[in-house]
Amino acid sequence: MKKSELIAAIAAKGGYSKKDAEKALDAVTATITESLVNGDKISIVGFGSFEVRERAAKESINPATKQPIHVPAKKVPAFKAGKALKEAVDK
Repeated sequence: MKKSELIAAIAAKGGYSKKDAEKALDAVTATITESLVNGDKISIVGFGSFEVRERAAKESINPATKQPIHVPAKKVPAFKAGKALKEAVDK
């Protein structure tokens, strides 16, 4: 599902205009992004949680040249599905 399709689905389910649904979706994604940048964890009961995880630095191999390369440590966003979402998908 693309963003435009998600906006149309939100508008249809909520009885909103597509413009209002797009504003709401943009506000949600911006708020989640800002919270993760600030190091906060977001939990939506029944849906899941968003958090920032740290990946340790590691040594790897470039598959094209077979040369060892250093992969630096970095922070990555992560999502963990909640119980209700897992059960809904499993049906």
